[in-house]
Amino acid sequence: MAGLTKRNLGPTAGRRRRRTRILLVVVAVVAVVAGGTAVAAIVPDASDSHSDRATSPEPDPVLPVPDIVPLPDTAPVPVPAALAAALAPVTGSDALGAFTGVVADAVSGEVLWSSNPDNPMTPASTTKVLTAAAAMLALPPEHRVTTKVVKGRADGEIVLVAGGDPTLTAQPVGSPGFYPGAARIDDLVEQISRSGTPVTRIVVDTSIYSGPTMAQGWFAPDVAAGYITPIEPIMIDGGRSVPLEDESPRSAEPALDAGRALARGLGVDEAAVTIGTAASGTDQVAAVQSAPLRDRLGQMMGRSDNVLAEAVGREIAIETNAEASFTGAVDSIGQALFAAGFDLAGMQLHDASGLSVDGLIPARLLDQILTSAAGSGRPELRPMLDYLPIAGATGTLSDRYASADRVGAGWIRAKTGTLSTASALAGYVVDVDGRTLTFALMSNDRPPEISRPALDAIASTLRLCGCR
Repeated sequence: MAGLTKRNLGPTAGRRRRRTRILLVVVAVVAVVAGGTAVAAIVPDASDSHSDRATSPEPDPVLPVPDIVPLPDTAPVPVPAALAAALAPVTGSDALGAFTGVVADAVSGEVLWSSNPDNPMTPASTTKVLTAAAAMLALPPEHRVTTKVVKGRADGEIVLVAGGDPTLTAQPVGSPGFYPGAARIDDLVEQISRSGTPVTRIVVDTSIYSGPTMAQGWFAPDVAAGYITPIEPIMIDGGRSVPLEDESPRSAEPALDAGRALARGLGVDEAAVTIGTAASGTDQVAAVQSAPLRDRLGQMMGRSDNVLAEAVGREIAIETNAEASFTGAVDSIGQALFAAGFDLAGMQLHDASGLSVDGLIPARLLDQILTSAAGSGRPELRPMLDYLPIAGATGTLSDRYASADRVGAGWIRAKTGTLSTASALAGYVVDVDGRTLTFALMSNDRPPEISRPALDAIASTLRLCGCR
């Protein structure tokens, strides 16, 4: 989970002078993971007539020293009364508005402090903790989404069959797309060209998804603002108008845009791209696959990517034979969590991303998932801890704890959540005694510029508190 960095710089090996002239010295250092060694080779002057040639002594071996070491199992657990006393000044701040929170010991799952933990609150993007957990419970980490091209119903027609991947990129080969490891339109173009299939018309089949493309509690202006796009089963760089810009304005018709990108690659008129369905049993012409689920979950959590979260929600639904819609996705997330033994009382979801202002989650549930991942309850959830942004360093926490409040920098890892009047922070922290604590903190009825610093102060207090 976390550890202290230690470096060992050993003494420099002594060198012996040679009496003969050296023409060239070549030093080759061979690093061996299990006990490094160093070998020096010396090439003398060819005119040297001495048969007895001195050689450099073999230096002391360089042994590997781990930079990251586990936290001790013997680190003391905070005393609940002392923890409550330390948290009282920061949890009582008016900047938090309506507030709920839970702090637990990561190893045992014991709740050490709580405030209204069962009160359902607007979770914002901490909803993605639930989506990630459900995906890890329902799907294998190497799960991929396939996008394929099949022959159409008429000569010259091909069908781009969407499989639920919003991460494809139309960037040229050698240039990055927004999502590392994503499939490329250029690969489809190459396969289609190699097949010799004539193309004059492209149909985009989006039938794998059903229902509305915008969720309850979403707002249409958020598309132009760059937070979301209508949820369709194929997109280019998450529907971004500027491929490498996170909060770029999004497309209002991302599936058609994907078809147009394929048309451009094939030299087909973009006006010849339409929405339709593929005939059953048609021959496949080309196919590409997304990055594995484990990579996409890391991207979803680190950047708090709403589009990717919605796609993952539908990926779970498809795997569990539910309809790939908002309703199917949230039902499948709930079923996966319920089957794993989590208490879903108070949970009410309308999407998989947390963008809906109508979603509700109790802090208790968020913290239960995190302690299950951090402790021994659900080891299959352990990778989630690596997906969480690092305070002052990565993802949505890169600009928090980066200047004024540096206490938690590097020690706190958490999923953020932000809406116009809701902020949340859920993750884990290592306290000064070396004990790992999980926390879920939720604030409603305050704008984020007011509530986020107050939430950060609570997490910083957990970092500083020995509380014994």
